Amino acid sequence: MERVSLLGFPIDTYNIENALEHKGQVVTINPEMIDYALQHPEYAEIIKNAELIIPDGIGIELGLKILGFNVKRIAGIEFAKRLIIKYKGEPAAFVGAKPDILEKAVGNLKSEIPELNVIYKHDGYFDNEEEILSQTAEKKPVLVLVAMGAPKQEEFIYKLKTRLPDAVMIGVGGSFDVWANEVERAPEIYQKLGLEWLYRTIKDPKRFKRIFPALPLFVLRVFKEKLTC
Repeated sequence: MERVSLLGFPIDTYNIENALEHKGQVVTINPEMIDYALQHPEYAEIIKNAELIIPDGIGIELGLKILGFNVKRIAGIEFAKRLIIKYKGEPAAFVGAKPDILEKAVGNLKSEIPELNVIYKHDGYFDNEEEILSQTAEKKPVLVLVAMGAPKQEEFIYKLKTRLPDAVMIGVGGSFDVWANEVERAPEIYQKLGLEWLYRTIKDPKRFKRIFPALPLFVLRVFKEKLTC
């Protein structure tokens, strides 16, 4: 079993070691992304055309389990960190977050991983997308991390990957904030239980409107899919 389907979206079932061997666009999929993609066909096609789609979040793991697939989640922030370690001597590009967050994140990562070779970085607040795409491609990074949040980061990577066909590119959401020590990651117990989303919602109640009703609707859709299979 390598790739299964969930609400019409392919999900790769590799363990983290095998997943690290893949190149191209990496999508760390979660229920909120699927909910958005179901309403926006162009975004759905971007996800479906990604070279690697890993199950990020307990919601995806639960949805797959409902359909009879025993697949363990791979936290996107952990996968991205493993990619940084794997490609630590290769040219890397960091795009996204606020300027100060970006600088702190790269600085902290370099302190932890001295071999990290960042040859291009740019914050996520720009209007000249074509220029940023061109600048990134010109540097020919082997690893590209984009922290703009969904759907913007996946759309940016999709436009970039034809220019860098041999690179590994992943959307990392708020990971730069965590690596900059500006946002605390959920305690280990929350991580192990797949409840990081709950911890973040407790810390930032404004997230509640974004998660609900997306999460319960997602579960209902999965049950409906199971009944029609």
